[in-house]
Parts: sequence; C-alpha cells; structure tokens
Amino acid sequence: MNSQLELSAHPEEDSASKPVAADEQAPTEIPSIQVATPAEPPPAPAYADAEDEDDEEDDDEIDSAESGLDDAVLGAEAALAAAEAEDAAEARGEDVEDVPIVLEPEPEPTPDERALHAPHVRPTGEPAEIDPDELDPDALKVVLRLHQHGHQAYMVGGCVRDLLLGRKPKDFDIATSATPNEVRGIFRNCRLIGRRFRLAHVYFKGGKIIEVSTFRANPTELEHAAHGGEDEGDGEDLLITHDNVFGTAQQDARRRDFTINGLFYDVAEGRVIDYVRGRRDLDERFIRTIGDPEVRMREDPVRILRAVRFAAKLELDIESRTYAAMEGAVEDLPRCAPARLLEETFRLIRGGVSAPALKLLDALDALKILLPPVNAYLKQHGKEGEKTFYAFAESLDRRVSAGEALDDAILLAMLLIPISRSTGPEESQEGRPSVSQVVEDLLAGFVQSARLPRRIAERCRMLLLAQRTLSGERRRRSAAFKRHPLFSEALTVFEMTVEATGENREQLEAWKAGEVPPPRAAAAEGEESDAGGQRKRRRRRRRRRPSANGSSGESAGSSSESGDA
Repeated sequence: MNSQLELSAHPEEDSASKPVAADEQAPTEIPSIQVATPAEPPPAPAYADAEDEDDEEDDDEIDSAESGLDDAVLGAEAALAAAEAEDAAEARGEDVEDVPIVLEPEPEPTPDERALHAPHVRPTGEPAEIDPDELDPDALKVVLRLHQHGHQAYMVGGCVRDLLLGRKPKDFDIATSATPNEVRGIFRNCRLIGRRFRLAHVYFKGGKIIEVSTFRANPTELEHAAHGGEDEGDGEDLLITHDNVFGTAQQDARRRDFTINGLFYDVAEGRVIDYVRGRRDLDERFIRTIGDPEVRMREDPVRILRAVRFAAKLELDIESRTYAAMEGAVEDLPRCAPARLLEETFRLIRGGVSAPALKLLDALDALKILLPPVNAYLKQHGKEGEKTFYAFAESLDRRVSAGEALDDAILLAMLLIPISRSTGPEESQEGRPSVSQVVEDLLAGFVQSARLPRRIAERCRMLLLAQRTLSGERRRRSAAFKRHPLFSEALTVFEMTVEATGENREQLEAWKAGEVPPPRAAAAEGEESDAGGQRKRRRRRRRRRPSANGSSGESAGSSSESGDA
C-alpha cells in the first residue's frame, strides 16, 4: 500500500527562509497527520522483474509492517511532491510585489556617476577606516547613487561590524533617508517587500540582493518622549508590535539591538559613525544592548537568540547586565511569533556554531521553549546525554564550517537523531514505521505554528527513518532503498552520525562502496524472536509471468488460495 504523509495546517506563507515581523502571530490549531490510501495498489516497479530468485526468497521473510514501509518509501517522490505543492500554494498569498523572471539590466552609469568613488584617504589626510577595496562594489554603487540623488546613505550593521573584526561579511545592508518609493524610483532593478515596513531589494547579476532600508525610530523611545520622559509603571508591556516609524540616522542606530550592530560607515568620508559606542565594545569584545538591557529584551525577546548567535559566531562575551536581562526575558519567548523563533534557531544551526550556541541556550533554560524534545532528552540522560547530543552537533558544525551546503532537513535531522535513537522505533496506528512520537509532534507543531515548510518536515522524517536501514537495524530490499529519492542525503546524515558516535563504520564503508552491508546480528535475532512470538509473518505471493493464453494470473490466484486454505 502506498502511504503518503500529509501534515495539514492553516494556510500561511512559507517563511522558514524569510524573516518574519515581530507582531505576526501564527494560528493555534493543531495539525493532524493523515495517511492517504489509494483505491488500488500501484503497479510494481519495472526493475523488480530483474531481481534474482534469492531476493524473492528474502522478500518472503518481510512482515506486513516492513512491506508497508517499502511501499511507502517507493512513493516518497509523490509524498515530497505533494508537500512542495502545498507549500507553493500557501506562498501565493505572500504580500510582495511581483518580480519579473528577467529583471531589467542595470543602466550604464552617467558621467557624474563615474566621478563618484569611495576615497582611500579621508579629507583629514588619514587613510579610510575601512579599505574601499573590501567593500562590495554593487553595494558601493547603491550608496553612491543615493548620494547623487541627494539622500543620506550608509553601510550599516553586520557588514561594518565584520569588516572591523577582520571578517568577510556575508552581505551588505544599506540604510538611507530615502523612502522605499524613492529608492524604487532610483533603481529600476528593484522591488519592495514587507507588510508593515517596506524594504527595498536591489537586484544584481548572479542573484545578488542589496537590501536598502529607510531610517527608522524606536517607537518605545518616541512614546517615552511623548509622555515627558516619565515611565508608566513597571508592569508596562514593552513588547514591540509596530515599528513602522521613519526617523533620522541617529534614531535608526539607537533602535538597533546591540552596540556592535549600531555602527554606520560613511563611504564618502571614509569613516565609521558611532552613535552608540559600538567601537569600544568591539575592542573589548563585548555584546551589549543599546540602552537598558531589561527594556530592550522585553521589547523583543528574540534578541536573546541573536545575542547567543553573535557570541558563538564571533567568539565574544555577553556583558553581565545584558546576560542577566536575557535570563529574565526567556519566559517572554512564547509571546514572539513562532516563525521568528524557528528562523533564528535555524540561523544558529546554519552558522556552523550549533554546539556552543545550544549550550548557551541550555544554560539560559531556553531550550524548553525552542526545542522541547532536546531539552527533555538532556534532562533525562544527564551528562552522558549531553556528551552524545553535542557530539552530533559538533559533527554537524564541522561539515558546515567546511563549506558543505546542507539542506535544512539535514540540519534538523542531525539534532533529532539522538532523541530518535534513545526512544527506539515505533509504529503508527496504521502499522507503518514511525519516528518517536515526540519528534512527530515537534515536526507537526513546526509546520502548523512556525510555518516550517512541509517539504522540510517530510524530508526530515524520512531521513530519520532511513538511519535504521543504513545501520542495519532493519532489513530492506536493497534495490528499492538505493532508489529512494533521499538516499544520498540519508547517507550524508549517516556519515555524520558515524563521526559523532564511532559506530557502524563497516556499514558506512559498504554503502559508500555501492555494496549492501548484511543486517546486524541484533536485528536478525530480533526478527527471529518476533517470528517465534506473537507476531505472525505474512508470505508474499510470487509474481508469475503471464502465459500466452493469459490464464496464468487466475491459476496463480487459485493455487495461492488453496495454499492459504
């Protein structure tokens, strides 16, 4: 029977790879997992006729649950396609401008633009604080053109921070006094995104995007100033639910989360503009909030995850008052949009620093909110569980740091494998093999409330199931398993598992050599004990080639019925 996993959820946009606004809330309806059963069984794959008679004898030993999973795996392509179709259907409602398939080419620079450049020497005669050769040429083009049209424009945030630390920025963001519509009027290869606060994306060759934002002000500061600087009480709710207020460059710097992210770089002057004393904290290697840490963490508790990511990625220390505020704001994390929490959690894993970041989140007691099964596993298994879990995380970090591009399903599966291994295999009510129930619930919850794409959830689940076959814990038809659409990715996960545990190296080498390792002795003994116990095995009927008169099928059915009788 061909099984297909369907995780049903309220239609929302797919934002596992897009930032989500702080005030967006997800529905609370709990998804259901349904198994769709086709009216007729699918035809046998063409390669089945080429199997040896020995393979058919082995098939006779497969019980009904194993048979069901074999057919489910053969239908994996259909299941993944269905999940992707549902994700695509939900994404159609995204509130962004339509983008043509082929953007208009960037116009040739005017004579005045050719004269614009980033100086290597400041007007004072000193060298530029950041070498212009280290700046992205397309970002430089955007800044200089905004200057030409009379607007303020600076490189901001992470790119300035990373350059001052001697690191190569992942991307370059720009803040300007121009409104989003003005930016779009200047750059024809531009589109606006965002629901509450519009951002401009300027496109260049190779798919590069330069994000341009208009100076904003912190609404909390504006409201505080409107009340004459008086506090309304300690019980005031500071959670930011709207921040679509334009402001000045200084207000834009002060609204940012940490001092190291509040630095601007003036390309024309060749100097760093520091309204928040971020240079001092960079030199002292501290992460410090801009303003009162208690207030800033209560405004947006997701800043806890951002501070953890910067501390792990940049190897910085968190300033003591900021850390204390993070501990107090952990209880406010459930108030944030689940999609934002999930995206920030994925950023921790994608950065190649998941092990130190998750250790810090565990110390803050934030894992119970972000990854409840991981928190329960660490609490239940103590020191030995921590050693095992972080061995998997470190194995993942080594792959990411080496530059290997890993799908989000692989990243998530690597963190859930220790949990899946500790609980053992399970079966759903329909009789098909399943990962542990806590993992199933976590994936379903991510799909429903945090907008994890169904494609990623289904792929993660399949990768976890495949590990039992790769390790030899369960028997499979080798021909079907090697044709599984996720076989290559499952083998990558298995290889990282072997690196983390030191187990099953022989099985790994056999799979990589194109061979099929024999099942583990424990698995074989388990199957024999099941056969001798209360579990009854089902013998499959052998396919017979149809004869010329076409009566072979009926005779095969008759002989089988008589044999069963």
